Amino acid sequence: MSPRPARRRLPLSLRRRPVPWERQRPTWREAKPAVIAQALKRATARPSGNWYVVGATRALRADRPLARAVAGQEVVVWRDPDGRLRAGPGVCPHLGAPLADSPVRCGTLVCHWHGLALDGDSFAGWEPLPVHDDGVLVWVRLDAVGGEPPLDAPVLPERPDPARSLTAVYEGIGRCEPEDVVANRLDPWHGAWYHPYSFVDLKVVDAPDGPEPGGDDSFTVDVSFKVAGRLVVPVRAVFTAPEPRTVVMHITEGEGVGSVVETHATPLGPDPRGRPRTVVTEAVVAASDRPGFGLARRAAPLLRPLVRTAAARLWRDDLAYAERRRELRSTGRFPG
Repeated sequence: MSPRPARRRLPLSLRRRPVPWERQRPTWREAKPAVIAQALKRATARPSGNWYVVGATRALRADRPLARAVAGQEVVVWRDPDGRLRAGPGVCPHLGAPLADSPVRCGTLVCHWHGLALDGDSFAGWEPLPVHDDGVLVWVRLDAVGGEPPLDAPVLPERPDPARSLTAVYEGIGRCEPEDVVANRLDPWHGAWYHPYSFVDLKVVDAPDGPEPGGDDSFTVDVSFKVAGRLVVPVRAVFTAPEPRTVVMHITEGEGVGSVVETHATPLGPDPRGRPRTVVTEAVVAASDRPGFGLARRAAPLLRPLVRTAAARLWRDDLAYAERRRELRSTGRFPG
C-alpha cells in the first residue's frame, strides 16, 4: 500500500504539481472487469433480510405519509400518536385509492376518497409491514418481494455517533437496476477520470483479487476531494458492500475520519416503456473532531442543501453510467 494521507493542521492541502486531466495515469488496466464482476457477485449474494430503503427519516412528516413504490409495490410509512412507525401497502383496501395522497390526522392515515381510517393495525385485508428507522433512513421489509429469509432489522454499516454528526440525504432515479448502481460504486477507478470536478490524484491501493479473496472484501482508495482551484482535501476511503443493494464508503484516514457515505439502491418498478427504474438514496454522515465542526453542525440546515447539490452533480453522471451499463446488458453488448 502507498503511504496513508497524514492528518494535517488545516483540512485543506495545496496541489503543488497538478496534472492535467488528459495526462493523469490511466486506470483501465487496473479496473479489471472480472474484479468488479466478482465483487458485484459477492455483494448480491449477501443477505438483506428483505429490507428496502424508502426514504430519509427527515422526510417523515406529521401530516403526510412517506410513500414509495418498491419493485412495483406501493408502500406508505407514518407515525402513530405515540410516535411509533407504521407501514403497510399504499393501496386502500376499500376501492384502491392511493394512500400516498392521503393525510395523516392525529397519527391515523385517513383515505381521502371515502375516509377509511388506518391506525397501522390489520384492517379489512390491509396488513402492516415491518418497518425500521435507523435515525437517518427509513426501511420497510417486503418478504414477498425479497424472497429471502427475513431478518429482524436491516443490515446497517457502522456510522459515527449521530449526536455528533452532520447528515444529509440525496435521492435520484435512474432507468437501471440496483445491480447497475452497485457495480458503479464497486468501480472506484473511474473517479478522477469521470468526475474531475470533484476528485483528483485518485489511486486504488488495495482491491479484492479473485473470486474468493482473503481478508476484507473491500476497495481502498487514496483520493483528494477538490474544493477550489488547487485546494483539495486528501483522504483514504474504504468501499464495502454489506448487503446486496448497499455500498458504503468509510473515511479511514485524513480529514473526517469515521465519516461515511452510504449508497442504497431500491428498485421502483418499470417505467411506461417497460424499462426498470431504481432510486438511489445516498446518505452522508459526516463527522470530525476539529473544534470548528460543532459550528458546522449548528449550520446543518444551511449545509444540507449544499451537500445534496454536490451529490446530485455526481449522480447525474453516475446514473448515466448505470443506465448505460443496463442498456448494454439488456442488449447483450456489455463487454464486462
